[in-house]
Amino acid sequence: MTQAGTAFGSVVGAASGLFLDPTRSDWDGTDPRPIAWTAWYPAAADTPDPAPATTGPHDLFLAPAVAQGAALSPARARWPVVLLSHGTGGRSEGLAWLGARLAGAGYVCLGVCHHGNTEIEPYRAEGFLCWWERPRDLSVALDMLLQDPLFADRLDMDRTVAAGFSLGGCTVLSLAGAVTELARFQDWAQTQPGAPGGPREFPDLSDRFEDLLRTSAPFPASLARQSRSYADPRVRAVVAFAPAPPVRGFRPDSLAGIRLPVSIMVGRADLEAPHEDCALWLRQQNPAFAVELLGETVGHYVFLNEATDFGRAEAPEICLDPPGIDRRAIHDQAVAFAEAHFRRTLEAAV
Repeated sequence: MTQAGTAFGSVVGAASGLFLDPTRSDWDGTDPRPIAWTAWYPAAADTPDPAPATTGPHDLFLAPAVAQGAALSPARARWPVVLLSHGTGGRSEGLAWLGARLAGAGYVCLGVCHHGNTEIEPYRAEGFLCWWERPRDLSVALDMLLQDPLFADRLDMDRTVAAGFSLGGCTVLSLAGAVTELARFQDWAQTQPGAPGGPREFPDLSDRFEDLLRTSAPFPASLARQSRSYADPRVRAVVAFAPAPPVRGFRPDSLAGIRLPVSIMVGRADLEAPHEDCALWLRQQNPAFAVELLGETVGHYVFLNEATDFGRAEAPEICLDPPGIDRRAIHDQAVAFAEAHFRRTLEAAV
């Protein structure tokens, strides 16, 4: 991945940490819910150029060259914020291609790892089933980032937006006001011939449901709050990249009621989030949603980081694109799409 340049300095900074949400338990029911986070941001102009990012022999993806722990640029008193939500089973760094580039365009980008649904810890069926917990992760992380010494008093809460990939697309739509009713998704899924029992990371997910009701106290507690609104009034616009099938669990009236700008980008060859079932269905519920369809051979995982040679050989299903597809070029197009959407919204709000 190429390093994102910035008009505010020559380097993108990065920071990471762990927040704890005392209002929710972890899936064991023993400790506060963990929210691991990563932020990308414009670094101070005097920050030395970082060394090129390196990859280990078993790394699937490339990473941008960033200055870890660099000072935030003083070019602005307060910086607009982008909240980032990864796809199911992923991690915040899976959207480094987006976070680093948008930081280069003048945003502080905050990504989180969604507990139980992230590769940085053991997968939990609860984390995959209870996707309505994810938008709350972003809102809590933003609250806590405001207290971090690096970012305190430097974030513009009147200029906050959000972007997500796959299940992360569902997450940011929840931040915009979409409300989940799990039964809607379950009813729709039963109409899909040959549909798997879960995502590729958890193929027997649906078989875990009844057992969790009997054995897990946090799971039924989470089910009870599935249909709350997790809209965050600080969020002014959202971009969803390849929003995943759980969008079919959103109440249509909640989608129709979204008034903030929503833009969606998806490939025409996306098998995990088919555009007819997901993106175009969303636009049917709210014609104000903008949808951009990419080429006839563009699939789902093009919205992950560029892959290493090892990744393309070891995990071709997520790392290898069809002939003629340049993942870096798609990323450039996606960043331009998101940044133009955010810029129009935030300029109109001034």
